[in-house]
Parts: sequence; structure tokens; C-alpha cells
Amino acid sequence: MATISAKSALALSVAAIVLAAAPPASARSSPPGPSEPCGRHDEVRRALTALTAHDHIAGASVLADGPCGRWSETAGTADLGTGRPMTTTDRLRVGSVTKTFTATVVLQLAAEHRLSLDASVAHYLPGTLGDAGKYITVRRLLRHTSGLPDYLDAPEWEHPERLRHRHFEPRELIARALELPRPQQSWHYATTNYLVLGLIVQQVTGRSPETEIGRRIIEPLGLRDTYWPGDETRIRGRYSHSYFASEDGRRVDGTDWNTTFGGVGGALVSTQSDLTRFADALLGGRLLPAPQLREMQQTVAADPDRLWPGARYGLGLISSPLSCGGVWWGHAGTVPGGHRALVAVGPGGRSVAVALDQVPDTLRAEQDFQDLVDTSLCASERTSA
Repeated sequence: MATISAKSALALSVAAIVLAAAPPASARSSPPGPSEPCGRHDEVRRALTALTAHDHIAGASVLADGPCGRWSETAGTADLGTGRPMTTTDRLRVGSVTKTFTATVVLQLAAEHRLSLDASVAHYLPGTLGDAGKYITVRRLLRHTSGLPDYLDAPEWEHPERLRHRHFEPRELIARALELPRPQQSWHYATTNYLVLGLIVQQVTGRSPETEIGRRIIEPLGLRDTYWPGDETRIRGRYSHSYFASEDGRRVDGTDWNTTFGGVGGALVSTQSDLTRFADALLGGRLLPAPQLREMQQTVAADPDRLWPGARYGLGLISSPLSCGGVWWGHAGTVPGGHRALVAVGPGGRSVAVALDQVPDTLRAEQDFQDLVDTSLCASERTSA
């Protein structure tokens, strides 16, 4: 997310696009309650205001949980048409955060000895990847070290808004990726990897990967605002709108979008509350046995142009260093219409979910977004010290 190139942002998030300016707005905090013993979060409020007032992001919100209990801060606007303020309860498209859900199910199946992380793709899906399938393992797919190209790097994805109402099938997108040049670097973020993993889950279980994620994660955790939209272009219930810049530079509402292009690599709709519940359960050891969780957290260095400096990638998990010490674990994602989400768990179990309804389009804005994540996770540490 440190990058501002359209293709790199697109690959990280299952798509992104540069955006136009939004009117400035100041940060708002949720009413204090008995679960907020550590007081104010002025640094978080300033970080939110930097995004909305200085970087012209339409709306931004933080939901955090930790030593100070649960608290939230918001700034800006969820719906520019009505002026409705940003909240932490709206649904949004969470993009590549979906990958962590998919990876969790793959590791559950590994724990059940129904698949092996070191088996080849060809073992489960003969012929799907051609000769490369004999050498690419499940583990390499999870970690983005497979060497597969990303279909989102294809020329037609330079202007994703032209494809916003199209339905896509995973095999169609995988086939498109195989037509592209192979990446030169050993770590290459590619949503293609996760579409292949979805096909493996279906082959092993006899059920769609969406069904498996629902029955193994969404339903047991009671994630009532998390669902697969399929071909539905509208978000159900109450949601934040999202915004992007059209080819002629006009700001466009990008909320309505067919996200079948993301599949199990980026199509989920959720809320900040559901995301923190999922991340807390995963990092707290309630979704995976200890050996599989340890494997999930075995990382390699990530390309800073695809993520950001200091980021490392495990099996569907990102780790990133914190200014207050230690690292956070989680994932980030955006979608072409403009939503950006990030969920992270830091030292001591502090968790945070951050939502934007517009993708930053400058290096300064990207840095301000990263600073917001860091400040939100470190705020509890500093205020409770």
C-alpha cells in the first residue's frame, strides 16, 4: 500500500484506482463509556483528520479493542450524496482481507489431513496450471511464492470500471493469468494464487470454497454482517458508499460493482466489528490448532512495491512492524470502487479494523493511512502506560 501505481494497488487489493478529492471533515469520536478507561485518543483523531482534511479521503473510521476496551473514531462522510457521517458499523467491501478467510480454511483442511501444504497443485487439479502445476505447492500459493502472474496485471484491468458489471469465473481468470509473462521476483502478490486455492478446497471437500468459509468461519463466529455477494452489485443493509475517479477525472460512486472477479481472493462484504472478531479468533487460536497457526505466521519478505516497507507475508497473513514495538498480524484490501479495509492484531491482543471509502492516490496519503493503523494499535499502549 506504500505504492501509488495503479497496477500495484490493484494487485494488493484485488483492484484499486486513483481517486479525486473529497471535502474536508474533522474527526469524531464515539461517546465514552465504561469500556473506555484509558481516555481520549487524540493521536488517532489527528491521523483520521490528516486523511480526510489533508489527503481528501471522503471518509475514514477506526474500531479498536484492547486494554482500553472497545472504542472507535471516525472522520468524514459515508455518503456524499446525503452527507451522512462515516461510522464503524457500515458494511463495506473488504477486498483482499478475504484471502485470510480462505487461507484459514486451507490450513484447517491441512490440520484434518485432507490436504498437504507441500503437495503440488497438479496432485489436486491435474492440468489446471500446465507443467507449472507439478512444481507449485499449496504452501507457495498461500505465500505468493508460486511464480504465477496476476490476472489483474492484464491490460484490460488498467480501467477496471469498464468491467464493473461483468461476471467472472475463477477458471477464466486463472487461464488469463497464464497468458501473461511470469514475474521475475520470487515473491509476487497475485490473486491468481487464491483462486487456485479455492478450486483445491472445492476438489477436496466437494463443496464450493464460499460454502466452506461460511460453515467453518462465518457461521460459527456469528459474523452476521459478513457475506458473499455473488453477482449482486448492491451491498445489502446499511453500508458506506465508495468513490473513485473516472477516466475523465470526475469522482464517481463506485459502490455498486460485480466483484466475482475477486472470488475467494477478494469478494467478501463485512463490517469492522466482524473483521476484528474474525482476527481475534484466528490469532487467539480458536480457528486453527497451534501447529497450523505457527505455519501461517512463517513469513517471507514482501515486495515493498506490492505492500509497503517492512511488511512480510505468511500463509495468508501480513506482518508489519509497529512504532511501539512488536508487529501486527492481519491483512489489508481494497476494491476498484474505492473501499479499503485493514484488520490487524498487535501485541497483547490489541486489535483494530480500519475502513476508508476512497483509496489514497498519493504517497503522502498512503503514509498517512499506514500511520493511522500504527497509531490506532499503539494508542492503547501509550494511553495505558
